[in-house]
Amino acid sequence: MLNRMKEDINMVLELDPAAKSKLEVALTYSGLHAVWLHLLAHKLYKRKFATLSRAISQLSRFITGIEIHPGAEIGRRLFIDHGMGVVIGETCRIGNNVTIYQGVTLGGTGKEETKRHPDIDDNVLVSAGAKVLGNIRIGENTKIGANSVVLINTPKDSTVVGIPGRVVKKAGERVKDARDMNVTDLPDPILDMILGLEDEIKDFRKEVRNEVQDGSHI
Repeated sequence: MLNRMKEDINMVLELDPAAKSKLEVALTYSGLHAVWLHLLAHKLYKRKFATLSRAISQLSRFITGIEIHPGAEIGRRLFIDHGMGVVIGETCRIGNNVTIYQGVTLGGTGKEETKRHPDIDDNVLVSAGAKVLGNIRIGENTKIGANSVVLINTPKDSTVVGIPGRVVKKAGERVKDARDMNVTDLPDPILDMILGLEDEIKDFRKEVRNEVQDGSHI
């Protein structure tokens, strides 16, 4: 556990330029506190102490504003940045080196008692306010844009934006490690569609104008 805590503290110092010291990170980063309390709750959950594990989960929620069901499986170096309003469901699985921002929901879409929450592979970044819902898989190195609603599986090295979420690739090129990408540097498929329609309207108007001019010469 101590090794895990040291690893997490070093991770925050590496990823967050606002972090100034190990002591500051250990005392003030609620995302780490939520993860550490979850590790305890998850162990109890696996040993069938359901009520006690949920009590620890709810205590963590009260302290940090982050709700992680004790049944969720979390990999190493999970960075929950800011964190307020994050919800992670019971059957969710999260890989290594994942970053989650405030307001994110990794939730279900029904009342099934089987697998009903998403799987998040390694090196995924989920931006603020995004919702990833249902028994789906988010491939490694994927970046999910702010406030997107993702309801389908996404391939690795992809970028997802919009409501519902659409997979977008930049010029067919492989997306670099999602953590190194600028959160504001995202394509907008809806805007691209609108701009395409605008170009078609301009072309149509030009054709009509030409036909009118040709008719006036007859």
